[in-house]
Amino acid sequence: MARTDYLFTSESVSEGHPDKVSDQISDAIVDLIIAREPEARIACETLVTTDQITLGGEIRCAGMVDADDRITPEANAEIEAAARQMVREIGYEQDGFHWETAGFTNHLHGQSADIAQGVDAGGEGSNKDEGAGDQGIMFGYACDETDALMPATLHWSHQILKRLADDRHSGAAPFLEPDSKSQVSLRYADSKPVAATALVVSTQHAPGYHEGAKGAQLSDYVRSVFHDVLPEGFISDQTVMHINPTGKFEIGGPDGDAGLTGRKIIVDTYGGASPHGGGAFSGKDPTKVDRSAAYVTRYLAKNIVAAGLARRCTIQLSYAIGVAEPLSLYVDLHGSGDADPAKLELLLPQLVRLTPKGIRTHLGLNKPIYRPTAAYGHFGRTADGDFFPWERTDLVETLRAEF
Repeated sequence: MARTDYLFTSESVSEGHPDKVSDQISDAIVDLIIAREPEARIACETLVTTDQITLGGEIRCAGMVDADDRITPEANAEIEAAARQMVREIGYEQDGFHWETAGFTNHLHGQSADIAQGVDAGGEGSNKDEGAGDQGIMFGYACDETDALMPATLHWSHQILKRLADDRHSGAAPFLEPDSKSQVSLRYADSKPVAATALVVSTQHAPGYHEGAKGAQLSDYVRSVFHDVLPEGFISDQTVMHINPTGKFEIGGPDGDAGLTGRKIIVDTYGGASPHGGGAFSGKDPTKVDRSAAYVTRYLAKNIVAAGLARRCTIQLSYAIGVAEPLSLYVDLHGSGDADPAKLELLLPQLVRLTPKGIRTHLGLNKPIYRPTAAYGHFGRTADGDFFPWERTDLVETLRAEF
């Protein structure tokens, strides 16, 4: 029998965390290339460290790669400008990492023909559909713990750091620097979050804001953010708060620790409340099912919970590289609803064709919409025009009618 009373914790990292800097640069490159050619292929990995930005991976986009599979000088200049602009928007103008002066190296090159032949749809007269860009398993999840239908521990971890970033950018908290992490531990009763037992923030700060009056100012500010973000009554005298528990945190970001694309996959998804297939999202065009299938499983799970068919829902898809149709579809309602998971497994492919092309077409993924996903979570965001289409709940009435 599943436990109903327990403690659970999730963490988040800010846009200035070195791994998130890498994710955002990679997705800035994805957007640059998809804006130029919606059907382009891109897999971009980024390494950031002290005064250095390094890219690697593969591209297929008309005019950006020469006959020898090398990036053209003009494309290289565009890519470098996009990477530097992303770092500038995050706010890095530090001695150890500055958007304008950091070294830049680009090792992107043309896409492997061996991969392309399996992924591409057949030409005129062919019955071959576009295949998956890789093998793998992908999970989507939704629950009714928050209005965003996300785990509360992760949702509030994101919101705390988003508030710090907004105040830093606006000048309301000028003592903050870009790198920060948060952690929220909640007590659950009858499987519902009822109280915060521990809250943690470690944030990079301006010189001197770790002791004395300045240290108290920073601590008081973070405490006020805790109270603003969490619902009334969740924080009490019993809530343990750790604010910069190591003390001084002036050296941060890529100068303090190297960053790589794809190292924060649990932060990107559900904070540990759901299984994860293992594949990262950032830096990949939507033919890669690591990204697009994870988005559509969230979309389906969210609509199931929004329709009132369950309080929790986990969905898994699996694919083989070069094969269009998924190998399996699994729905788990965790005993939280009366709907038949087996019936859902038959119904969902009728609502959305779960091939790579079907997913991209249904959700409109061949657009430059990925930079905003690369910090503060890919899920639980507000569907806004072309952005975050997997957060729409436009299947709710159909699902309710079927059940």
